Amino acid sequence: MGSNGLRYEIAQNAYIKLVLHSLKHPTSAVNGILIGRISPSNDVVEIADAVPLFHSHIPLLPQLEISLILIEEYFSAKGLNIVGYFHANERSDDSELGSVAKNIGDHICRYFPQAAVLLLDNKKLDALKKSKERSAIMQLYVRDTSKNWKLVSSDANRFSLKEPSANVVLLDYIATEKWNGIVDFDDHLDDISKDWLNPGLFN
Repeated sequence: MGSNGLRYEIAQNAYIKLVLHSLKHPTSAVNGILIGRISPSNDVVEIADAVPLFHSHIPLLPQLEISLILIEEYFSAKGLNIVGYFHANERSDDSELGSVAKNIGDHICRYFPQAAVLLLDNKKLDALKKSKERSAIMQLYVRDTSKNWKLVSSDANRFSLKEPSANVVLLDYIATEKWNGIVDFDDHLDDISKDWLNPGLFN
């Protein structure tokens, strides 16, 4: 099994930040970096935070390298590492993990071999507004022994929300258009006074 059968658990604020970022740019592909650590028992990758990256320059490597260096420097001082990558496709009917997402995932795996790629599930996002769905509206991909990215079945119970009520909170933020406050690295590179850490987002 890829990544040694590890489970992946995402904290509420990280999860919500990534979804809001995609909602702010509904006609663009967006991406983000997953921050966290491996649990003391070595069986769970705990995704504690997330950094929204880009909404317009996704394939450009120089901006990616700069952002990864800044992110790694900031979070390593807090005992956290880059543990994966998030991607939302440009078209809502596109549910495939594309080459750009795979390449960035491969890049992160060089530093964190157990890295995950999370892909936003647009169908589940649409359905969320009509249902009381409690599971994550993202798909988990991990690398297999041949270093190919494989979708992990939701039946495998390898990806979960740390807080079961995360979707209830997310819907509340969607209703109040909280996505307007999201700052990503694109915004920061255009105006360095905009903070990519989004410190006031959940106030």
